Amino acid sequence: MKTGEGLKPLDRLDFGSKVIKARLFILLISMLLLIPSVIGYFTTRVNYDMLTYLPDSMETIKGQNILMEDFNKGGFTLIVVEDMQSEDVQDIASKIKQVEHVETVLNFNDIIDPAVPQDLYPEEIREQFQNDDATMIAVFFDTSTSDEGSINAVTEIRSIVTKKCYVSGMTALVADLKNIAETEEPKYIVIAAILSLIAMMLMLDSYLIPFIFFASIGMAIIYNLGSNVFMGEIAYVTKAIAAVLQLGVTLDYSIFLWHSYTENLQTEPDHKKAMAAAINDTLVSVTGSSVTTVAGFLALCFMSYRMGINLGIVMAKGCVIGVIASVTVLPALILLFDKVLIKTRHKPLMPDMNKISHILTAKPAVVAILFIILTVPAVYGYLHAQTSYDLSAIFMGPNGLEYEHAPYLRANEKLSEDFGIGCTHMIIADSGLSQKDGWDMCDEIRNVKGVKQVLGVDAFLDPSVPRDMLPDRITDTLISDKHQLILVNTEYSVSTDECNEQIDEIKDIIHKYDETSSIIGEGPATKDLITLTSQDFRNVNIISIGAVFLIIFLVLKSWALPFILVLVIEFAIYVNLGIPGYTGLVTPFIVPVCISTIQLGSTVDYAILMSTRYKTERMTGKPKRESVETAVAASIPSIIVSAIGFFSATAGVGMYSDIGMISILCNMMARGAVISMFTVIIVLPSFLMLFDRLIIKTTKDLRTITTA
Repeated sequence: MKTGEGLKPLDRLDFGSKVIKARLFILLISMLLLIPSVIGYFTTRVNYDMLTYLPDSMETIKGQNILMEDFNKGGFTLIVVEDMQSEDVQDIASKIKQVEHVETVLNFNDIIDPAVPQDLYPEEIREQFQNDDATMIAVFFDTSTSDEGSINAVTEIRSIVTKKCYVSGMTALVADLKNIAETEEPKYIVIAAILSLIAMMLMLDSYLIPFIFFASIGMAIIYNLGSNVFMGEIAYVTKAIAAVLQLGVTLDYSIFLWHSYTENLQTEPDHKKAMAAAINDTLVSVTGSSVTTVAGFLALCFMSYRMGINLGIVMAKGCVIGVIASVTVLPALILLFDKVLIKTRHKPLMPDMNKISHILTAKPAVVAILFIILTVPAVYGYLHAQTSYDLSAIFMGPNGLEYEHAPYLRANEKLSEDFGIGCTHMIIADSGLSQKDGWDMCDEIRNVKGVKQVLGVDAFLDPSVPRDMLPDRITDTLISDKHQLILVNTEYSVSTDECNEQIDEIKDIIHKYDETSSIIGEGPATKDLITLTSQDFRNVNIISIGAVFLIIFLVLKSWALPFILVLVIEFAIYVNLGIPGYTGLVTPFIVPVCISTIQLGSTVDYAILMSTRYKTERMTGKPKRESVETAVAASIPSIIVSAIGFFSATAGVGMYSDIGMISILCNMMARGAVISMFTVIIVLPSFLMLFDRLIIKTTKDLRTITTA
């Protein structure tokens, strides 16, 4: 970041001098605020179910509400029991029924009424629940999939069943995800802090100042995470990366204050006055630069998929809190440890950049041609990169997970191996549907490609046999006053084209018999998610680019520069998002939109910094190349330090995390910072040279100068 420009006379300082006078009071208040923040942090609920962020207006969410209201059922799991006698299976089922929040347990013995001859039941009924090697038990909870009650029930069921029992389903996934996340998350900030500390100790001119930075930023992070309690809950992705991302994004503000303070000390022996000047410089500069970052995060709030809103608000709030801390808490801490800081200063590793800047401005046309050439593979890779909506695959990630850490993975494999089930759909139909229509509807669904089993009151018995021949526990479970519940087990995995086509075909069938019916479950919800987010991502990208464009226009008072700067950063974003198209990495669906907004908002500052200095030099009448060289030489150190800080905060977490969503997101954020750094340093100087005449004509403060 730029330092030492436009310093106000020390006797005219307002905010900075007030902060200095109140520095001890500020430190006291900042320490006291940690208490409610810590309480807020531990009392904020964390949501591990990404499907709950779908809009309430969607059919799948409405169906889930009906399931809870009419049937008192929320989450469910299918348990696979292998190599066990019928009486032992029944014993396990009886124990599971006693678990708190277990609403219904269904196995083969529950379906077969001893008073009804078994030849009246379709042969496939037995196959649906039993085969030579395994038995399946269906368990419904009276709480939602990600509710604490359901998660605790899965944990208790796992303690009841033997090693030959496998608990599958979304609630089991959520339980495993919660266990791993709670174990890993405290380590994320430690890893990010250690790596960033090492980088800052080498890049800055003091061995101690990084620790002061982290004390101030750490407080800001705690304030941000603690204030999330007012949101009611946060997504696990938000909780996992918020601290790391806030560290990477707001570290710049601390670096600027320190640079400004040490520069003011060269002309002002009074350390308090020098710090007052530095506070005012920082307040003006970081407020401008942080606006683009906040805009990038707030763009996520325009998503209909509400997890974007969750992440956007938390990160925008964290950025604002980081700015406030950098001009209040940090100056107070620096003055408190001032003498020690001065003694621990050293020469930074950054070399002189004048020769490098001369080289970078030597062949602008060549750089522009290379830019155009590289745009083609970047866009091609972006268009051919694969994204995944399968929450199990998203959870796994590139690092993989051991079965003992995520037992639901093994359970899902067993469900597929023993019964050929990839996922389960639930149909909610009118309870007044005639038994014949119900049988015909279920029969048509059975014939849909990929459907393995259909479980419902009208699927168990031939229409000639009345429903009251079924055991009461079955009819009470699957039919209410208004609706009936039908389970459809399919061999297809969620989010696949086959599964989505199957859902559409089943919808057509059930609507033929009952126009008010709906199909819900992980598969349909994921299909809705695909449809919803594809539109969301386009909207967010347009909004984020538009907002950043407007901010640059207002800051630089230019029409041409916003186009140039956004073009440069968007190229870096496409390179970053295009790499998976060549490596074969399948990214979680939320990653591309997060990367595009975060990378744009947080790294466009690099381009603004260089362009602002170029504009300043041009306003003094210097020739274009000299102006660009000066801007490049002055900007590169700050850009490198900023990018390395962001990279250090995110790369270590990406390599460490076993949660695919977190690992991939952090790795790509780290890579994006480096790509943006090189793009701005190499490409932007050439663009400033090539478009100098256009920039002068379209920039308010440059129209009167020559174009030499």
